[in-house]
Amino acid sequence: MYSLSDFDFNLPPERIAQFPLPDRSASRLLHLDGAQIIDRTFADIVDLLQPGDLLVMNNTRVLKARFFGVKDTGGNVEVLVERVLDNRTVLAQVRASKSPKPGTKICLSDAFWVTAGERAGEFFTLHFDADVFDLIETYGRLPLPPYIEHAAGEVDENRYQTVYSKEPGAVAAPTAGLHFDEALLDKLRAKGIRTAEVTLHVGAGTFQPVRVEKLDEHKMHTEWYTIPQATVDAVRETKAAGKAVVAVGTTSLRALESASQSGQLEAGSADTALFITPGYKFRTVNRLITNFHLPKSTLLMLVSAFAGFEEIRAAYAHAIASEYRFFSYGDAMLLTTKEIY
Repeated sequence: MYSLSDFDFNLPPERIAQFPLPDRSASRLLHLDGAQIIDRTFADIVDLLQPGDLLVMNNTRVLKARFFGVKDTGGNVEVLVERVLDNRTVLAQVRASKSPKPGTKICLSDAFWVTAGERAGEFFTLHFDADVFDLIETYGRLPLPPYIEHAAGEVDENRYQTVYSKEPGAVAAPTAGLHFDEALLDKLRAKGIRTAEVTLHVGAGTFQPVRVEKLDEHKMHTEWYTIPQATVDAVRETKAAGKAVVAVGTTSLRALESASQSGQLEAGSADTALFITPGYKFRTVNRLITNFHLPKSTLLMLVSAFAGFEEIRAAYAHAIASEYRFFSYGDAMLLTTKEIY
């Protein structure tokens, strides 16, 4: 049984990518093939996938979810929208010297007012007087991850979204998808590699480290996902042909595996709190494209479950020594699962 300390590693701060590369597909790609580690570039993905393979991509779009404002009592607040519940209501993290009580009015971005509702665990319910998505897009700020030290600028507005994003609702990007540009997608399609979509709205909890040594005591954050029937059909056709289902990012993988708990992939929408650790038996995904993950994170545990604990430790040590770029704006990995259920 693994414990939290097994998933710690020492990362020099200079290895954390602060800005994206000029070209999306110019990142490096660490190809982990069993125990073999091969240094490649991301554009090599065309050669590493086969005709008939299926790339499953998360089409979520990052909201401009961060706001600064002031309560009607005068106190400053910072708001990070976690989830849109309907077109007038959100769940949000609210940072203030004193937590707002139900009924408190908050002016955001010197532009509009919201009303605090009841607490929902660590979040607050906030009620808007106009369309949530319009106000967020007009007045919000892009919520870059906490390890990126600059405020979001014009470059980030474009590069912290995938080129295929279309369903607004995430507060963090599905970063493995950031390496794809239209030219690369065209090359993949020309080779006969198919694509399908899922939606999983990434929450801020994706950046939270696990804080309990015993992993079975960790309470996993929830995220909302949906699997279209067309994607289910594409997965079944791919498997029937003996080809690989390739998840683009851990979010796509979590959506697919969450919808496969009956033993086969099923269409639909739900919340998932699936916590994947070594020993988990994968039901749908054969290969995974992913970035490098934070120490002690649930995502590091997920990739260790997928490709092997010792293999991932060796790959991360190689990546650090070889000066790969880490985290959201960093380089990528291509992994193959050791076994599928």
